[in-house]
Amino acid sequence: MSFSADMGFGSVPDRAWAILFARLVLGLIFGMSGWGKLFQMGATAHALRYFVDPYASSWIPTWLLWGLGLAIPYVEFAAGWLLVAGLLVRPALLALGAILVIVTYGHLLKDFLYEFHTHVIPRLALLVFLLAMPRGDDALSLDHLLRRGVEVEPSPTTPLR
Repeated sequence: MSFSADMGFGSVPDRAWAILFARLVLGLIFGMSGWGKLFQMGATAHALRYFVDPYASSWIPTWLLWGLGLAIPYVEFAAGWLLVAGLLVRPALLALGAILVIVTYGHLLKDFLYEFHTHVIPRLALLVFLLAMPRGDDALSLDHLLRRGVEVEPSPTTPLR
């Protein structure tokens, strides 16, 4: 018997694997980005460097720049790792989609010819792919296990009640 057959992976459809790999890659991209911003740079330094200082002369109120600059690292961290776990996938994707819109607008506000194909488009492609897939096809996620209930067979030593 092969490893995949022993583990029950032979019956997992290719679409579930595609969703898993896309979820893991996108989750790692955002989860690690949030981790770096929180634990290496610091949320306050992130807000100052990428939001408050560069956009101080823009139409955007300072309080909003601070709010976004401080919140985005936490959202990236939490939503990214939720994707890796396959838990609350849809809300995590929607939160990350909002971040992509905010970041794209910010870059275009500074440079209307910003080349977002290297940063935004790959993330957006994975995000759109994941949102377009039917929820039931994400068979290798915690969401899937929670939806169907974890089926555990009782052991012979466990009394049935």
